[in-house]
Order: sequence, then C-alpha cells, then structure tokens
Amino acid sequence: MEVATELAYWASEVIRRPRPQEVRQKEGPADIVTDRDEEVEAHVREVLTDAFPEYGIVGEEYGTTDGVPDAPHWLIDPIDGTTNYAHGLGWCSFSLGLAAPDGSPLLGVVADPWRGEVFTAIRGRGAFLDGAPLTAAPHTTLTGHVFMTEWAAHRHWTGLDALLAALAERHCTVRVMGSTALSLAQVAAGRASAAAIGEFHPIDGLPALLIATEAGAVALPELPAYDTPLLLAAPGVAREAAELLRAARG
Repeated sequence: MEVATELAYWASEVIRRPRPQEVRQKEGPADIVTDRDEEVEAHVREVLTDAFPEYGIVGEEYGTTDGVPDAPHWLIDPIDGTTNYAHGLGWCSFSLGLAAPDGSPLLGVVADPWRGEVFTAIRGRGAFLDGAPLTAAPHTTLTGHVFMTEWAAHRHWTGLDALLAALAERHCTVRVMGSTALSLAQVAAGRASAAAIGEFHPIDGLPALLIATEAGAVALPELPAYDTPLLLAAPGVAREAAELLRAARG
C-alpha cells in the first residue's frame, strides 16, 4: 500500500500542473487522451515494474503487460475523467488497484487531485480517507439524498432514463460528474447514498468498488463482469436502489 499511496500523491501533484499541452482523439470525439495521461501512466508503470516485477499491469493508455503465471495484476487509470481535465473542470481522479488472478480486488487507491484527498483500501482491512476510517452513509431512504451515476462513454445505458425518472419522483438528487472512480468513492465516503454504473470497467471501477465495500457499502453484483451494470449503495438503501434499477432496466 505504501508504494500505491505514494504514487497517488505524486500523480495528484502532476495532474494539478497547468493544463496539458497536447490533447488527442482516440476512438471518437468523446474519447480523448492528453500528454498528462501518458506521463502519469508511464511513470506509474515504471515504479510498479521496479517494485513488483512479477506482477502484471493493465493500463488505460498503454495496455497490458503480462506478469508471471498466477500473479496479481495492477490496474491503472492515470486520469479518470480526462474530458473534464482537458476542459479545465476540476473533477477527475487517479485510480490504481491490485487484482487477484481471478479478477477480485486486493487493494484500491483513488486520488482526488483537486481536493487533495486519497481514498485507500486493502481487502479485509477497511477503507480510509487520508488515513481516517470511512463508513458508508447511514441513510434508510434515497429520498433527500445524493445518487451518483455516469454515462457509458458518451452514451445513455439501458435503463438510465427510467432510473433518473424514478429517482426524481423520490426527490433523490442525481449527479453525473464524469469520473467513475471518484463517483464510486463518494459512496464510500458517505457523501452519496448510492451509485449506478451502466458498463463496469475494472480499470476505473475495481479500486473504488473495493474502497466502497470495505467502507460497508453493498455491491450488486459483488464482482461485475466487464461492460455489465454495477450498483453500489449504503446498506440501508441497497434494497430500494436495487429495485429501482431492476425496474428501470426491465
């Protein structure tokens, strides 16, 4: 955890530098990369390779480097929320996780560079924000509280419109902020009662998933398959949120 946490603080400092000099399109107009994404991931990969040469690495910008058979692998999203970052919006994150060979999370770190916060968790040892223990919200209803969600890239996902309508009827405030890792971390911190992701990707979702569940949140399912939905919720609202999401998706 020490190496991962040090990388999170380093990445936060780099991300807070003046805006990137180079922004390029990847697979479409809403899918971009900056020179800062690449700088952060390159350095993180170098440090992790030196410290843990037997582990594999899966990164958002530079793909997969295999480790030795049956070794854990790192998951790196250097800037989750690149579009926000490239446009000067202060809501993005650095996400780093360690996964077992079966894909289950072992360690998670999510950094919010603009607020100077670092969320951490090791499986079975609880979740922390800058060293202080985290606990999911004590709420027993979604009404009057915050629900986080995200687009599936630039698209609606199946059931999103119906879910938003159902939450509005319950006077539950919805936020679509533009960083999956940071949105999920808000459930861990008790700032949001729940979060729904239409298409789960381990690179930006698994570290925060571990942090939230170690803080006491409920994950449905416990370990989503790639590109499938994820619901994270405080225990007291998990059934209500799950029923709404199930109905919305038909």
